[in-house]
Formats: sequence, structure tokens, C-alpha cells
Amino acid sequence: MKTSLIELKNITKAFEDNVVLDDFSLTVNQNEFITLLGPSGCGKTTTLRIVGGFESPDSGRVFFEGKDITDVPPNKRHINTVFQKYALFPHMNVGQNIAFGLEISGKSDAYIKDKVRYGLKLVNLEGFQNRKIESLSGGQQQRVAMARAIVNEPKVLLLDEPLGALDLKLRQDMEYELIRMKNELGITFIYVTHDQEEALTMSDKVVVMNGGYIQQMGTPEEIYNEPENAFVADFIGDSNIIDGIMMEDRVVKICDTIFPCVDEGFGTKKPVDVVIRPEDLIIGKPGQGQMDGEVIHNVFIGVHYEMEILAGGFEWLVQNTVSYPVGAKVSMSVIPENIQIMHKPQTKEEEAIDTDV
Repeated sequence: MKTSLIELKNITKAFEDNVVLDDFSLTVNQNEFITLLGPSGCGKTTTLRIVGGFESPDSGRVFFEGKDITDVPPNKRHINTVFQKYALFPHMNVGQNIAFGLEISGKSDAYIKDKVRYGLKLVNLEGFQNRKIESLSGGQQQRVAMARAIVNEPKVLLLDEPLGALDLKLRQDMEYELIRMKNELGITFIYVTHDQEEALTMSDKVVVMNGGYIQQMGTPEEIYNEPENAFVADFIGDSNIIDGIMMEDRVVKICDTIFPCVDEGFGTKKPVDVVIRPEDLIIGKPGQGQMDGEVIHNVFIGVHYEMEILAGGFEWLVQNTVSYPVGAKVSMSVIPENIQIMHKPQTKEEEAIDTDV
């Protein structure tokens, strides 16, 4: 059974006239790696800062282990934060940086020495305690910042885009390091990023945010395979989002072509949004699939070819390990399970009508 550790209840936060969080609620469970994911300005960093005590909500409350900590200062919370810029002290060496929080807490020299050694081992920087910060690479500095936070034994570790300044290889290495540390230490991680790959790779739960609201929350598999709206489908990975007509349960018309699907409960002959991932489109010879088209663009991006195929008046994005040259005539098919049906966003007038009813 999952145990609730942090609860944000009805949080609202505005900066002047800009409402960043609007009646926002979220529960974080113990020993969970939860990622707040969304575009710049969606409210994810503000959420993190409110959890850490660096910002105060205009309304709403923050609870930690059932106790109200809304007005508790950051240094009194069992929470540590690792920022994107690391905030290391350049006049201190690696060991001194890691020991700083412990010294402020009045720990003994022997305790601090053991903890520094433990922290360096945990982030694979044994023997670096006397190194100057300026001599370290970006990835090594990030590890020092992680060690400094971890030796204080926080129950929660907040990470605000800590990998954003690293190159691709270092970023991937650190993703695996964070997963390892989470499993070994039993710390609850709240991670902020706008990078979908980071979120899907590391998280137990992903919270997709936009405009101060939660658009969808679930496991990485749920978020990717079952997006609840067009924003989530478009933001998480590549998607073909097409206008469709739900003819009846398990039957949808796309580009004047009938496709079987598995969705039900959308009504009869109702407009819907249809999501099909590029990797789920099956390419074949003309006449063999559900729809014929022509390749109008093709580029190799490392692990597969990314093509655009004009079919039914729509430019489909297709990812395939087999290359089809520009101008080639092809067919496309998709199995029913890979077609996701979503309600079209309602206008304010339609929402008002539904509310009145």
C-alpha cells in the first residue's frame, strides 16, 4: 500500500497578473520518483519551490507526513533541492562543499568525514574530496551537488532540471545514476523537466502540466500510450493528431477512410481527435493497406528513418527502419489497438451548457 508523503491542496500562486498555479492539488507518495513535465511557464518550477519552501502559495496548503508545513521555512523541512546551476561554492573543494550542510547542523567531525566519504562513493567520485570545483566537468559538478544534498538524509529530494546543462551522453549516464540512487536510498524524488525522454526514462509517475493545471498524471506507459487530450499527445513524443468522426463504438472515420479501433462511448457520428504514433503506422505496397499515399519527405535520424507521407489530404509522420524514397507510392495500415480516440476540446460556451445541464 502506498503511503502519502506530500500533499499540495488547492494551491494558487500568481506573480502580478500572471496566475501560475490555479487551484492545484497533487499527492506524492513515499519512495516515489515523480516528474513534473511541461513547457516553460507551465508552473512546474513554482510547484517545486512551494514544496521546498522557497515560495509561499497565495492560497492553499502544503502537508508533509500529514502536518501542515505551508509556513515552515526551507531549512526546517526534511527536503533538499538540487538546482540546474548546482550552486556549489567555488572557494571550497569538493569535500568542503559536501560537508557544508552537515557543519551548519553541528555534526561532529568524525560523522562529517564518514558522510563525505559515503556521499562521494554514492556518486562515483571517490578520491575527489580535495579537488577544486573549477577543475570538475559539468557532470562531476552535478554529482557533487547530488552528494551534498544526499548526505543530509532528506526524505525528499527536489531536482529542478539538474541535467539541462549536460551533453547527451552525460545526461543519459546521470539518468541511470538517479534511478540507482532512488532504488538504493529509498528517497522520494520530485523532478522538474521539460524533456520528455528524461521523464519517461526515470519516473514512477509523470505529471504533465500546462497553464497551471495538470493535464494528465500516470505511469510513463499510460502517458505515452493513452494520452487523455491533444496537448499530452503532442507534447509527449511525436504524434499524428487528425480530425475524425466516431461512426459508432470501435469504428472511426479518418480522412474519409473507415478504421476499426477499440474505443467505445464516444457516441455516433461524433467529431473526435484521433492520435496515431508515427512508429505505429505500417508501410506496405500500394493497395495492400488501409490507405494509399506518397512519400514527400525522408530523413535518417540515427535509429530509424523519419518520413512524411501524403495520404487522404493529410501529411502523416511515419517512423520506420526501412527507407522509402521521396516519390514512392506506398500504403499505410494501423492495428486497432494503436488508434487512440479523444474528445475534442470544448469551447467555453459548450462547457457552460454542460455545467447548466
